[in-house]
Amino acid sequence: MLVMKFGGTSVGGGRQLRGVAAIVAQHREQRPVVVASAMRGVTDLLLNVANAAATGDRKAVRATLRELRERHFHAVEEALDEQTNRQEVHREVAGRLAQLRRSLTGVTLLGELSPRSRDRIAGWGEGCLVPILAGALRERGLVAQVVGGERVIVTDRRFGEASPDLAATSERAGATLRPLIEAGTVPVVSGFVGATPEGVQTILGRGASDYSASILGHALDAREVWIWTDVNGVLTADPNLVRDARPIPTLSYAEAAELSYFGAKVIHPRTMVPAAAKEIPIRILNTFEPEFPGTLISSEAGPTERAVRALTSIGKATLLTVEGSGLVGGPRIVARACGVMAAYEANILLLSQSSSEHNVCFVVPASSGEELRLGLETEFASELARGELSSIGVERQVCILATVGAGMRGAPGVAGRVFGTLGRHDCNILAIAQGGSELNISCVLHAADEALAMRVLHDELIANGAHAPAREELVVAD
Repeated sequence: MLVMKFGGTSVGGGRQLRGVAAIVAQHREQRPVVVASAMRGVTDLLLNVANAAATGDRKAVRATLRELRERHFHAVEEALDEQTNRQEVHREVAGRLAQLRRSLTGVTLLGELSPRSRDRIAGWGEGCLVPILAGALRERGLVAQVVGGERVIVTDRRFGEASPDLAATSERAGATLRPLIEAGTVPVVSGFVGATPEGVQTILGRGASDYSASILGHALDAREVWIWTDVNGVLTADPNLVRDARPIPTLSYAEAAELSYFGAKVIHPRTMVPAAAKEIPIRILNTFEPEFPGTLISSEAGPTERAVRALTSIGKATLLTVEGSGLVGGPRIVARACGVMAAYEANILLLSQSSSEHNVCFVVPASSGEELRLGLETEFASELARGELSSIGVERQVCILATVGAGMRGAPGVAGRVFGTLGRHDCNILAIAQGGSELNISCVLHAADEALAMRVLHDELIANGAHAPAREELVVAD
C-alpha cells in the first residue's frame, strides 16, 4: 500500500487534476491512498475572509465566496468530461460552498472568530477539492471515495496547530480506510485537517498536508509515502537564490528535518516524524516530471562525496539579545527569558549563548520581534534598572543560514570553510549555533547578505565540493 500526497500547483486547477489522476492510475496496482491539499492560495483566502467576517465586512465575504465558487466550478468543468459525473461533483462542491457560507454568516453575526471556527473555515479548501479529484479518478476507471481527514486523523485540542494521536489515528484509519483499500477503492483524503476525539475539526498547521500523508502512512503501515510537488525533489539550495541548485538523490530523516525546519519549503517540518517512527521511506517527486526519481528520504543518508548536502535559510527574522553581568552564573535569568518566549508562544528559530555567559540571544520571526522585545523589557525591568542587565538588544532584518549534511559529522575544517567564505565576501556573522549531532551549522546574518551568502557557500561547499573525509583520515595517532 502506498500513500500519495498532491499539493500546491499540482492541484492548481482542473487541468492539473487530470494529470494527478493519470499518475494515480499508473500506480493503481500498489493500492494507493491519495491525500490532497487545497488549491494554491485558497487557504490564505479563507483565513482572510474569516477575519473579514469577524469585523462585519459582508462585502468582502460575498466577494470571496464568489471567487471560491468560480475557481472550484471552473476546476470541475476542466477536470471532468462525463456529464453525470460532472453534475454529481457540482452538487457536492455547491453543498460545501453552502456550508462555508453558513460558517462565515455565523462569524459575522457573532462578530467573533474563535480558534475552533477559524480551523473549520481554514480546512474548507481541502474538503472542497477532494470531490473534484475523486471525480477525475473515476473518469480514469478507478473506484474512488472521498474521506474527510477529520474522520481518520485524531488530534489534540490545540486549534491552529494540532498534534495527532498516532495510536487513535491508527485505529480509526484501520477501521475507515482499510476496508476501502481491500475492496480496490482509492480513498481520497483531505489533508491538513483532523479532529478531536469528540469530532471537533482541527488543522495540523500551515502547509501540513505532507504531515497528513506521513501520519496516514504510519497508521496504515504503508510501504512508502510519496509527496508530489512541482520541483524535482529536495534541492541543494533555494533555486530563487542559487541558479545552479540541484536535486539531492538521498537524504536521511534527520537531514530532511533540519532542511525543512530551516526554510526548505518542499516538505513540512513535522512530516518526517511519523514515517521515521516506522522507517517508512518518503519520496519527493515532481507531478509535472513524474519520471524523474526525485529525492528518497529514509533512515540512511546514502553515500555522498561531500560533507555538506544542502543549504537553506530563513529570512524575515529578528535577533533579540539579553546582555549583562547578571547572566553570569545565573541560570534563572536564562530560564526567565525562555519563560517570556513560552508565554508569547514564540517560535524560537535559533538560540545561542556566549561561553562567558554574558549574553544569550534568540532569533524569532520578524512578525513577533517587537512584542517579544517589550515582553523581555517588562520581565527584566528591575534588573535593567539596577544595572545587572545592560540591555535588551534588537537587531531587525536578519536571516538564518543553515549548512546541513550528515557528512559534516567528525569532518574537520567544514566550519572553517563556512566562516572563511563568508568573511572573504564581507558577510558579517551576528550569531552562530551548532548542535551536538554535527548535522547543522547555523549562522545569523544581515538579511541583505542572504542571497550572496547562499551563492558563495553553494559554490564553495557543493558546486566545487567540500568532500567528506575518508574514515582513515579521522583516526588520530597516539
